[in-house]
Amino acid sequence: MLWSDPENTPPKELRDAQKMMRRAGVLLALAMVVAMLAVGIR
Repeated sequence: MLWSDPENTPPKELRDAQKMMRRAGVLLALAMVVAMLAVGIR
């Protein structure tokens, strides 16, 4: 699973999907923290 070969680089769609998944994960984590704070405040 090494990307040393030039023709073996992941396609742009895969990289964009990984970026979107990472962003969604960060948003999900932030949402969970906000929900925990909201529940703790109430």
